[in-house]
Amino acid sequence: MTAVSPYRVLFCDLRTDRPIDSLPLRDVQVDDYIGRSGSLTGTLSIPDARTAERARAIEDGRTAVYLERGGDLWWGGILWTSTLSADDKGVMSLAVQAATFDSYPARRRIRRDFVHTAPQDELLLVRQLWSYLQETAGGDIGVAIGDELSGETAEVVWRDGDEIVADEAIRELADAENGFEHYIEVSRDPDTGTRTKRLRLRSPRILHEGDDLVLDRPGSILTYSFPRDATRGGTHARARGATRETTSPNQEGRPIVSPEVVAHRLIEGGYPRIDLSSDHPQVKNPIRLFRLARAQLAKAHGVVTVPEVTVRLDERIPVPPQLIGRSVRLRITDEWHPAGLDQRFRVVGVKITPPQRGRPETAELFLEAL
Repeated sequence: MTAVSPYRVLFCDLRTDRPIDSLPLRDVQVDDYIGRSGSLTGTLSIPDARTAERARAIEDGRTAVYLERGGDLWWGGILWTSTLSADDKGVMSLAVQAATFDSYPARRRIRRDFVHTAPQDELLLVRQLWSYLQETAGGDIGVAIGDELSGETAEVVWRDGDEIVADEAIRELADAENGFEHYIEVSRDPDTGTRTKRLRLRSPRILHEGDDLVLDRPGSILTYSFPRDATRGGTHARARGATRETTSPNQEGRPIVSPEVVAHRLIEGGYPRIDLSSDHPQVKNPIRLFRLARAQLAKAHGVVTVPEVTVRLDERIPVPPQLIGRSVRLRITDEWHPAGLDQRFRVVGVKITPPQRGRPETAELFLEAL
């Protein structure tokens, strides 16, 4: 990233959001996704002692990182790792790597009983879990929690002492049939300019209201790819849960296993049998395991396709946090699509590539068919 970069990288205290410094990172790459953590990587050149002193104030694990462009927040997350290096000519640099704020639950364990054997709204359970994470001493990282409900229910038994990773608990709820999606959106309050982090929950999926973003080739689409992967798909799925309790010391405990879910249309249509399986060691409810197996097969049904398009960033393209969950309409005419492809998709991930010499600023959009 050159000195004339349009980007500003701001480092703040994670718990208070107090600004620490703004440092000129080069080779910055950022991405963000629905339902899983995105990342930021970059390198700080250290040409003198003053820069080194400023860089030492940036501490891994307790620093928030924001990427700004033109006053808009494009990305936010937590600095988790850094690598100081010096080459044979004495040139020093600090490589940093951060992950979006939804990476925080992956570093937390549930150390309180959450026992709900009566069905509870699944989004209420997630909100209660996030509240617990931020109510404990030192746990508040400033993520605002809403009041969303889905109407879908679940029973959970998360006990103190089981050392359940909070992120895994959230994923098991989200991945069930008729589950939900989650995403932490960073933005700036238009009135106060305050940076905000908000947990977005939506069932069954996050989809912004509004008109489709129309992308054409020839036109704003620079490149595209439609990868098809049969190794990730299947026709039969089972989910394996917690180990059954035994009454005899000589009896071996076996895991609870869901009934097999079958994609009958694929088999009848000539597909070979391909088995899928998933492990959920905290789930004891057979009905929930069955829902997890159904959800897995629905997402990995036959051949998995995740289209990707690269577009030039211009005034028509929303800032990245507003791209997540946006509906787009692809219109492609080329040798493969002589009659023209005209199809709607949803943006489930974004990767930003800064401008380089001879190359424009671009966004790679990861899509899901609507």
